[in-house]
Amino acid sequence: MTTTSSRLTTTQYSFLSSTPCSPTTMAALPRRRRAGARYPRIQAIEFDQNTVVAITVGVVSVAAGIGIPIFYENQIDNSAKRDNNQPCFPCSGSGAQVCRFCTGAGTVTVVIGNGESEVSKCVNCDGIGSLTCTTCQGSGIQPRYLDRR
Repeated sequence: MTTTSSRLTTTQYSFLSSTPCSPTTMAALPRRRRAGARYPRIQAIEFDQNTVVAITVGVVSVAAGIGIPIFYENQIDNSAKRDNNQPCFPCSGSGAQVCRFCTGAGTVTVVIGNGESEVSKCVNCDGIGSLTCTTCQGSGIQPRYLDRR
């Protein structure tokens, strides 16, 4: 039994012998880590198609949520720097629109019956025949798109 164990020690398992091992033999041996020593591990994360779509939608939503208000603020600043002298389209630059109820007459004729009719002052324009333009608020200048708030 002694010969077998000594032969195992010297021929197959050189790490049990007291003779130094060669570097190639040392590379083949399992290495032991020190107790408590931790090394960072890189693990691959698996994403399915729904996860990728959800992340993409989230990133695009955040970008749009930041980009759109910045775009509008820049447009408002740029429009404030330019002069606006375009005449208002609905009132043709006059600042007033013809009353639609009395068609500019200031009075309304109501047919009562039996050929009788009654003429009264227009309740919409108070007998004036025109109303202040609701688009330009009476200025006669066409408001810019972003100023129509």
